[in-house]
Order: sequence, then structure tokens, then C-alpha cells
Amino acid sequence: MIMKIMNKFGIILKAAGIVVILLIVKYLIHRYNGEIIVSNPVITAIVAGVIFTIAIIFSGVLADFKESEKIPGELAAIIKSLYNDANMVPTKDEKKRDDIRTHVKALLHAIVSNLKSNSWPLQEINTAVNQIADDVAGLAREGVPGPFCVKMRNDLASVDKLSYRIKIIMETSFIPAAYNIAILAMLFVVVILLCYKTEHYHDGLIFFGSVSFVLISLLMLIKDMDNPFEYGKKTSADVDLSVLFDLEKELENR
Repeated sequence: MIMKIMNKFGIILKAAGIVVILLIVKYLIHRYNGEIIVSNPVITAIVAGVIFTIAIIFSGVLADFKESEKIPGELAAIIKSLYNDANMVPTKDEKKRDDIRTHVKALLHAIVSNLKSNSWPLQEINTAVNQIADDVAGLAREGVPGPFCVKMRNDLASVDKLSYRIKIIMETSFIPAAYNIAILAMLFVVVILLCYKTEHYHDGLIFFGSVSFVLISLLMLIKDMDNPFEYGKKTSADVDLSVLFDLEKELENR
């Protein structure tokens, strides 16, 4: 129960912890008269500009994350379709059906193994896909109706497409320069607000804490969402892979 709460609110708790430390620093700076930056409209403009910049970066990462959420379900549906199609192959050779079912299970096992290992080497997946493609080619040579074979080939093409998409998402980080600029901008704003003098101290403290929390939590969320397929790393922003894990168990029990 505690672990679920940590995973769900991990970023919020971490950001809140950092903000508490910054508030202590802010108090010490105030106590020893270190607030040397006076009220200025430029400060508000800088804060708004930094938040706007981080929001743009966040929207780009969010688009990839929303796409990634669909991939496990689509893969599960395609693989289950391939397995069910194997049961309906119009052939008298039962071994051909068994071979397709075995190779579909091998494909699903390769996908699940890659996800659990937090890596995406394509060799195992391509091997499993090629085995099923060879099986379909054998069915075509045997005279199995064309639409049946075409459907299976289209399903395999969809698996290839999703597989390469996962590899790109997992192994390609968001523009490093943009992320580094966002971090520097956030630090710049935090330093300014630490030394920012307000007419009412408590109002300034609330303003500083709120802005710092938003900036820090957004940057931590962007970093976490950069690879939505992380498994077993206690991250807060990952897609649900359970549909693939459950399907593997289901096919093994058939």
C-alpha cells in the first residue's frame, strides 16, 4: 500500500521535499538580509517566460506519452488475433497450426522479456516475426485463401511498426539541449526568487514556494515521462504493461 502511494505521488513528494529545503534557505537569506532584489515587473515576466518554456517542453513529451499508452493494448490485440487466426487456419496439417501458435507465443515472450529488462533489442522480436512470416508463406504455398494470409501479414506489419516505435521512444531522449536549458532557466528563477524582496514577507514566501514547486515538479515529470516503458524502477509516469503480461499467462494456459 505504501509503495503504491509512493509510486503515485512520488514526484509530488520529492518536489515538496526540495521546496521545503528551499524555503528554509529562503528564511535564512531573509534573516540575514540577503534579499537584495527589489520588486520589479521584469521578475514576473521572467517567471512567466520560464513556466511557458517548460510547458512547451512538457506538451511535447506528453504527446509521446499519450501515444505510448495505446501501444501495449494494440500489441496485445494483434498478438491475440494472430493466435486465434492460427486456430482457424483452413489446413489439414495440424502441425502447421501448432507451429504458428508456438511462434506467436515466442513473439509475445520476446516482447514481455524486453519490456521487463528495460531494453529493446530487435533481434529476438525480428526472429519471432520472421518465423511467423515463414509460416504464413507456407500456408500461401499450400493454397490457403489469400485474404486469410494477407490479414496475418498485415498483423505482422503492425507488430513491426509498433516494435520500432517502442525502440525509438525507449532509446531516444527528449532534446537534451532543451531539457538542459529548462533546468538552467528553473535554477535562474529559483535563485532570483531566493533573493527577491517583497513588501510582505509571508506573501513572498508563499509565492516562492508555489512557483518553485510547479517548476521542479514539472521538470521531474518531464524526466520521468521521457521513457514511459520503464518497468520495475518505481517511477510515477509509466504506461500500464499488465495487459501484455496477462495475455502471456493466458496463452500459456491454453
